[in-house]
Amino acid sequence: MTKQYDYIIAGVGCAGLSLLIRLLKEPQLNAKKILVIDAVQKNTNDRTWCFWEKENGLFESIVSNKWQQLKFESNNFSTEFTIAPYSYKMIHGINFYNYVLNFATTFTNVEFRYEKILYAGSENQLGFIQLSQEKIFATYIFNSIVFEKPNLNKNKYYLLQHFTGWVIQTKEPCFDENKATFMDFTVSQENGTTFMYVLPTSATTALVEYTLFTENLLQDDDYVVALQNYIQHKLNIDDYTIEHKEFGIIPMTNYNFPLHVGNVINIGIAGGQAKGSSGYAFKFIQKRTANIVASLIEKNHPFILKKFSDKKFGFYDSVLLQVLQQKKLNGDEIFSAIFKNCSSTTVLQFLDNETNLFQDLRIMSSVPTGIFLPAAIKEMCK
Repeated sequence: MTKQYDYIIAGVGCAGLSLLIRLLKEPQLNAKKILVIDAVQKNTNDRTWCFWEKENGLFESIVSNKWQQLKFESNNFSTEFTIAPYSYKMIHGINFYNYVLNFATTFTNVEFRYEKILYAGSENQLGFIQLSQEKIFATYIFNSIVFEKPNLNKNKYYLLQHFTGWVIQTKEPCFDENKATFMDFTVSQENGTTFMYVLPTSATTALVEYTLFTENLLQDDDYVVALQNYIQHKLNIDDYTIEHKEFGIIPMTNYNFPLHVGNVINIGIAGGQAKGSSGYAFKFIQKRTANIVASLIEKNHPFILKKFSDKKFGFYDSVLLQVLQQKKLNGDEIFSAIFKNCSSTTVLQFLDNETNLFQDLRIMSSVPTGIFLPAAIKEMCK
């Protein structure tokens, strides 16, 4: 048996391609023999990523829109706020894929292959991927594929964040392109935590997205009806065309996805980079892939241990997931309390797992203690 590759990147979504471009931008690593493999090519605009950051990041050149004025709405509390020094940024999936793939094609040491991966594992101090007719080895496998739903015990929670988004075009100006709706909870909460995003990209164009945190998906028609009602009755728009549609599902769980198993290094959702209590993943993927590259350069291996802060925020996520899944308090009431009592920058830092203990206490004191304190004690006693 001979080693065929230095690295295999299994999965060409956000995590796999973020790692690829970071590897190729490092002179110490960009000559490594790399195989990038997935079942299908990324050649459609299948999703949109939104995130916030203070400075220009690695993907600034493909940011299509950004906002510093945001709106939060619910039946309990509504506000408009400025998030400076942060900017809320949007990247279209197809622009992201093309940006990374076009850059990677200039490297002859990078090979692309499109075939279904059955599983990934380790053998004889190497990592491998198993295909239908072939097993391929590398020093390290960077895997972003969740091959099966985690086997959860009674102490774990598992919700789905699922969303349908429409990019709509209107004939008359209907949007303030400098102001985005971050969360609008004024829609029906009968299915669970439910809200709308409205992200205007011009006076006549916006991404309107219907998002839910629930245990089960809805029927296809339910998403359509909810979007139609919101656009007509809340945005007061009757005449529009749908330019683009997208649908996505992100697990929200306190399951401890392993960071690595042998020489298989998990990244993306498979590595737990979707924040359990919110589903946000893009920024966490960037942190994880940047840390992997730094470790490869400094330590000649990609193994990174969880820090205390990771465990701290994992605990917070577990408490919130317990409250949501066991329906102890509605999500709109929770987020309303947080936005009402905390500064917008503190909320964004908290959602990024970047707050200090004083800021954490500020967030905790903003939500009903009678509900969250028993939930926290229950999590500590597990």
